[in-house]
Amino acid sequence: MSSRLGVFDAVIFDFDGTLADSHAAMMRSYVRWAEEYGVDLSQARMYTGRPSEAVARALVTDGRAEEAGLRLDALEVSDTDGVIALPGSLDALSALDDGRRAIATSCTMALVVARMDAAGLPLPTVVVAREQYAHGKPAPDPFLVAAQRLGVDPARCLVAEDAPAGVAGAHAAGCRVLGVLTSHTADELGADWHVGSLAEVSFAVTADGVAVSLA
Repeated sequence: MSSRLGVFDAVIFDFDGTLADSHAAMMRSYVRWAEEYGVDLSQARMYTGRPSEAVARALVTDGRAEEAGLRLDALEVSDTDGVIALPGSLDALSALDDGRRAIATSCTMALVVARMDAAGLPLPTVVVAREQYAHGKPAPDPFLVAAQRLGVDPARCLVAEDAPAGVAGAHAAGCRVLGVLTSHTADELGADWHVGSLAEVSFAVTADGVAVSLA
């Protein structure tokens, strides 16, 4: 028996950890970056899911934070080996037309395009990347921009997220949130609903919007 979550005007997806698994590639970049800038990698891991410049500002304190953020971006764009689509992500994106779907990510546009291509996933028309908002997750900006570009009320959007910062930002934007348990527990995420992957979710476009159910 399925459990219906509701009908929404649109679905906004996080990318890393929600649509695709880029963890190995990301961590290779973080290891190299941490070595170059003398950063404690155990601390760097706490900031994954946030924009590179935010990670750099938090961890690089010798006046090189801006340079370090750009370097981390460059390392990640250049390494997409092993980036794969997560279960259910292709079906989820394919079930929705471009007026009903968006990506809101802490990645730069270059990085999300590179990783989506590596994962073999279709790129929605509305992709809100780091260059397109003032404040990154856990601020609500990425989700507010996505809703605005889709022409819908944020309160009528469902956000799929795997990181606490993203869940917090989506809630701050007024969205309902489906937590994907790829890297955090349900208690850590604090989403409205939780699933192991998008393969556990059904998305169906109806006359009223997007009907979302748990299998």
